[in-house]
Amino acid sequence: MLDLMDITAGYDRARPVVRGVSLRVAPGEAVGLLGPSGCGKSTLAKVAALLHRPDRGSVVVDGRAAPGWRHRAPRELRTAFGVVFQQPRLAADPRLRLADLIAEPLRAAGRRGEAAERLAELVPRVGLGAELLGRRPHEVSDGQLQRACLARALVLRPRWLICDEMTAMLDASTTAALVAVVEEYRAESGAGLLAVGHDRVLLERWCDRAVRWEALAQHASEGAWRSARSTLLVGPGSRPVTRSDHPFGGRLTAG
Repeated sequence: MLDLMDITAGYDRARPVVRGVSLRVAPGEAVGLLGPSGCGKSTLAKVAALLHRPDRGSVVVDGRAAPGWRHRAPRELRTAFGVVFQQPRLAADPRLRLADLIAEPLRAAGRRGEAAERLAELVPRVGLGAELLGRRPHEVSDGQLQRACLARALVLRPRWLICDEMTAMLDASTTAALVAVVEEYRAESGAGLLAVGHDRVLLERWCDRAVRWEALAQHASEGAWRSARSTLLVGPGSRPVTRSDHPFGGRLTAG
């Protein structure tokens, strides 16, 4: 189980872009997170993949709260996630040939010896020709580079896939091909999927369920409201504070 619990996160503690959001993805389940650009869904995806430390809340993987983030997370947790980002050119080291790009996580995990076998399996699977493996990112198209990035995400056989707007920059045929690769992998591995995007039709067809960002934000707001009301139970004699006890009581209890 992948649980995001009461996540507040952003890039400035004074102005978080995600506030008190919770979301669960079950093993083998595909969950689509649907929301407009700039709402905070990509930040939540990075938190889910242990790539961004939240200001508050926790990520619980298979009943275990993540004890660290990025390179401070235990290796067995880091390697449980495969991530594909929206813009492959920002996610790929321009100095690496595609073969090295795909095998990069294996080297980082100390499993360099598996590279040849995994490349032989994944390259045709994602629809790349062997002749492209010696090229660098600037020498291939966006679609070809995204195929390589998907292969990189799968190379460690992750239990959880995070696809953050994976197909936003792709044409319809490439989108269909990459979604099919993800679904084939999930069917054989039982991996869970969090697919983030703004294409409602795609996410509703692709995923077991699609969650709207507005619904998550509303639920978080309701949770904050309940928490705010509970803090009023600190009046004299341990009785609830009434409107007459607190100058803001009328606002907090109205509606």
